[in-house]
Amino acid sequence: MTIAPVAVTVDCGDALAVATFWSAALDRSIDPDGSAEFASIGFAGADPTRPAWMFTKVPEGKSAKNRMHLDFGATDREGEVGRLVGLGATRVDDVTEDGATWTVLQDPEGNEFCVAQLPGQES
Repeated sequence: MTIAPVAVTVDCGDALAVATFWSAALDRSIDPDGSAEFASIGFAGADPTRPAWMFTKVPEGKSAKNRMHLDFGATDREGEVGRLVGLGATRVDDVTEDGATWTVLQDPEGNEFCVAQLPGQES
């Protein structure tokens, strides 16, 4: 028996606001009935090849670096980073290490994620 990701869950202060950012970033619609308390992407008409996203309001704010984060690949890293910053992300750092290049970003509530240049597709 193995496990497979079903959902990415994000704790946040305003579930609908953070879901709105990720909806635009992922080009996926927010499911009906989203609120500041709870919102989701991908449960309505679930696609088993793509995890759903859940956004849940929690009382505490983010206080430290994420212990786990998502990495996304892009054929045009700079273009994608610019698009995400335009949607409300914050650019934190650019890293080149062992031939790989990626940008560390934060969503509107400070959750870190990275966008990497896909190998062999340097711009």
